[in-house]
Amino acid sequence: MISPFPTAPGGHRLRIGRYSEPGRAYLVTTVTRDRRARFLEMSASLATIRCLRTMDAQRVSRTLCYVLMPDHLHWLMVLGSGASLPEVVRRFKSYSGRQLGGSVWQRGFHDRALRREADLLPAARYVVANPLRAGLVRRLGDYPYWDAVWLEGGG
Repeated sequence: MISPFPTAPGGHRLRIGRYSEPGRAYLVTTVTRDRRARFLEMSASLATIRCLRTMDAQRVSRTLCYVLMPDHLHWLMVLGSGASLPEVVRRFKSYSGRQLGGSVWQRGFHDRALRREADLLPAARYVVANPLRAGLVRRLGDYPYWDAVWLEGGG
């Protein structure tokens, strides 16, 4: 099916076979518009993290972990009931854009449904290790914009 909405080249492929299942864990990755490093500034990062928390408070998602990189977000979450995965991501992007005063995110997002509970911890490790792999820090504890429910007080 061809979307009536313009997307980035190849963006339509991101939607092929996308299925939303409440209670399923998804690893979502979304990128800032033009890969602009919007999240080098603490205030922008904290405002965006508050938007993730708002999504959880509205029970449309339950965040298991996230890392907010300078130009993208990795978000491991469980989809709540009442909204599809594309709707939840759209709401998050819209809300965070309003909080930051403009268009922040590129259209589309990448997602991967986790099929087994055994996949959760490896996916979470992948998410939170992003600042290390990117060379932003030497120790994960030195990177401020991540969290995981497996930490005391996390999530």
